[in-house]
Amino acid sequence: MVSRLKKWFVGVVAVVLVVMTAALFFANIGKPAARAIFGMAGGLIFWWVFVGGFLMYRFRERVRVFVLGLPGGWRTKFVVFATLLALAEEAIAVCMTNMAPVFGVRVGEAYITASANYVDVVTLHSVVVFVPMFFGFAVLLGRYNFSPFSIFVLFGVMGTVSEALFAGNPGVLVQFYQWMFIYGLMMYLPAYCVPQDRGARPVRWWHYVIAAPFAFVIALPFIAVIAFVINGVLHHPSIHFPPIRL
Repeated sequence: MVSRLKKWFVGVVAVVLVVMTAALFFANIGKPAARAIFGMAGGLIFWWVFVGGFLMYRFRERVRVFVLGLPGGWRTKFVVFATLLALAEEAIAVCMTNMAPVFGVRVGEAYITASANYVDVVTLHSVVVFVPMFFGFAVLLGRYNFSPFSIFVLFGVMGTVSEALFAGNPGVLVQFYQWMFIYGLMMYLPAYCVPQDRGARPVRWWHYVIAAPFAFVIALPFIAVIAFVINGVLHHPSIHFPPIRL
């Protein structure tokens, strides 16, 4: 029953994701910049969410056996694996930003990443900040026996909130159907590869409420140092492009 509910949840959210992205694309068909943004988002959703998500789910058992057989502690493997998946997601996102001409605009007139430079994006904007969060979830998984599906949803929630804070717009929270997949898939498979005999405690209902804040509090000091270095020391811009004219 629980497994069926999980599949229904993922299926419904996936349908909403497709319908909303397509609707927004066609609703802005006459607005080049907005059309390009939703076209780029559609490309990211197709390759990362549907192709990537299908491959992760289809080969999860083989990947689990492979990862468990690798040397090293499970926490280290969890953080490294999640980081690699985040790097893969950002590679697709940066590729979409650089494909702006395909969507009818110049690079920089529409974008879904802070820069068109992949190294700049992952080292000074996105993945560098995700890693402390992955570490926070590794600590969480060491204490409590959260399921991979729970981690998928929890990091999706954290990613949604992070996007809303970065944008300074609470309206971004409405796009949970999108961010849940984009962020959640970074951690689903690594969580699936965590050993069950690690001595974690059973999960109670209140643990689901405090899990994401717990992981974020652990990650916050590292994120603060990273933000200070990037913004305060390097004075690196948050966005490398001019504001989008919709």
